Amino acid sequence: MTLATLKDVLQPALRGGYAVGGLVCLGWEDMCAFVAAAEAENCAVILQAGPGCRAHTPLPVLGKMFRHLAENASVPVVAHLDHGYTYDECSDALDAGFTSLMFDGSRKPLKDNIKETRQIVDLAHNSGISCEGEIGFVGYAGGERSAGTDPSEAAIFAAETGIDAMAISVGNVHLQQETDAGLDEARIAAIQEATQVPLVIHGGSGVPIDQRRHLARTTNICKFNIGTELRMAFGAALREAVNKDPDRFDRIAILKETHDPVMAAARTVLRNLKG
Repeated sequence: MTLATLKDVLQPALRGGYAVGGLVCLGWEDMCAFVAAAEAENCAVILQAGPGCRAHTPLPVLGKMFRHLAENASVPVVAHLDHGYTYDECSDALDAGFTSLMFDGSRKPLKDNIKETRQIVDLAHNSGISCEGEIGFVGYAGGERSAGTDPSEAAIFAAETGIDAMAISVGNVHLQQETDAGLDEARIAAIQEATQVPLVIHGGSGVPIDQRRHLARTTNICKFNIGTELRMAFGAALREAVNKDPDRFDRIAILKETHDPVMAAARTVLRNLKG
């Protein structure tokens, strides 16, 4: 069994100068492809259940799916709740067997974010699992605008919450389909100077691959969340599988053809992060 906590995989990354992929899952097919990719690259992987995934599949089911994959994998696999917004949601994920909780209080005033994140940290640590928090709101492509992380607030947030990993806003944006000019490396350096907590980049699909590789090896960014580019690979593979035979209707046969392309895309992501 290779089920791991977030701390289990991020602390070695922090010491070793590399990062771990937090791969955003939507269903069984992509989860399987992500674990296969991690095994092929011989590296840890973080399977992430975000709000969209949880709206489609209940947390107790997701927990069993993640744990089943971990128990049969040859590499460390983290079962991670991504963007939990309430104490109850995080508690439900804990009960469902998740090994890492991400509480997102980034829209809240600093004082409230610290107080509520600390409650989730205590919940997680009392059960022997990990907690990620977010300071500085990471916006959405075509939606809410980002609010960059203040390095001094990041230091206070990390110290007063006891989080195992800290998501920061440094030019990254969720749901971005194309890479942009990249992240604010000066702000990253200032945050890193203020705290030694492993750092997390949400919206990693919008970050150029070369910069991901560079930051993984030279900074305390130990986790890149990647969703959109992998969903695009899945969508392209699914479209091709459907279109090549309009008379075919068996969903299992169709979905099976997404495995190899999604695995290949995930391998590229993971290869460029590992040391």
